Amino acid sequence: MTKLLEKALEAVRQLPPDGQDQIALAMLTLTGNEGEPEEIDAAHLPAVLEGLAQAKRRQFATDTEVEAAFRSFDR
Repeated sequence: MTKLLEKALEAVRQLPPDGQDQIALAMLTLTGNEGEPEEIDAAHLPAVLEGLAQAKRRQFATDTEVEAAFRSFDR
């Protein structure tokens, strides 16, 4: 293990359990070993399915729409 990875893992150990799990999932995703898929809340399933259908049709947000969405988080 590299020193940089050891340093990163030590920083992650200081996080609360939820934060540690988020970092672990990101690491597994980056290595191609995501583990079990996350469950989708039944209330969100229609939106997820619509999003997948839009992606299949190659209907993506424009750069302007994406920028506007990110700006909304700045408030």
